[in-house]
Amino acid sequence: MSAKKNRLKRERKTLKRMIALYCHDHHQPVKLPGQKCCDECRKLMNYAEQRLDKCPFGQEKPPCSKCTVHCYQPEMRQKVRQVMRYAGPKMPRKHPILALLHLWDRRKSL
Repeated sequence: MSAKKNRLKRERKTLKRMIALYCHDHHQPVKLPGQKCCDECRKLMNYAEQRLDKCPFGQEKPPCSKCTVHCYQPEMRQKVRQVMRYAGPKMPRKHPILALLHLWDRRKSL
């Protein structure tokens, strides 16, 4: 698998972990086996994954924060920002490797 495909895969994984962190700390605990997020957060994750799939830059995709095209609807963009503002500072402690790789990807895109 190419490095760029790995980066997109990692981006999905990082986003899933950030949403799960946010959901765990802000919403009711999920009681169903195998589910890490509430319905609202699962919808946000599904939406974000669809946006990644349809990104016009494909494998050359920059980090969303550095992108010139805003493909998220304003309401969903605000939700993702809220999740990232909360979960971002917690990622180095909870998921240190993903956090470091995310910072590396951002730095490479500068």
